[in-house]
Amino acid sequence: MKDNNYILSCKDLCKSYKMGAVNLDVLKGLDLNLSKGEFLAIVGSSGSGKSTLLHLAGALDSPDSGAVYYQGKSLAKMPRRKLNEFRNKKVGFVFQFYHLLDELTLLENVLLPQMVASSIFSWPSRRSKARRTATELLEQLSLSDRACHRPFQLSGGERQRASIARALINSPEILLADEPTGNLDSETGSGILEVFKKLHLAGQTIVMVTHDEKVAAMADRTVRLFDGKFAD
Repeated sequence: MKDNNYILSCKDLCKSYKMGAVNLDVLKGLDLNLSKGEFLAIVGSSGSGKSTLLHLAGALDSPDSGAVYYQGKSLAKMPRRKLNEFRNKKVGFVFQFYHLLDELTLLENVLLPQMVASSIFSWPSRRSKARRTATELLEQLSLSDRACHRPFQLSGGERQRASIARALINSPEILLADEPTGNLDSETGSGILEVFKKLHLAGQTIVMVTHDEKVAAMADRTVRLFDGKFAD
């Protein structure tokens, strides 16, 4: 049953994967509601289903059963164009391993979601404004002097800040972060968490999955995932 009071809702989500002859049940009937402006942490060990849940919430994958609702509307019932718009503009993704393209500069990587959202005819007229927005984001994240560098020339912390800038370029309603500090040392990871804290204070809705209770402590609310279900 959909609920219009939440920006995002997951209802009775089930997801399994085929592993050879074995059917692996990853999610086993999850319910989750996210309020606008909330900072939610989902904690669980490796294999608990955290990333799978995040991928379903962001429409990178679809559930076997159950449904994900954005502002009361089922993602499964959205036309393809609307679903692509949801992925591109309504949610921003931050991944543990950055997923930046080494053949592009940092500025070009940040611009990618804007380019994807444009046609070859509309991009020339939108390019200048998009570059200004990307440049401002890089400045806010202390990366102005790295704009023309390529990802392989940067530290892990710089690459993660760049991936955050890319996630924010289209001003998403929801930021989905999958182990954003998992590939970083503790000092660098603390710097990334400060970025999330500032974004949240500015009103950004955030869902972050992590295996680290100390990282989760930054959030407003924490739920714990164990063996495909939320712990009581």
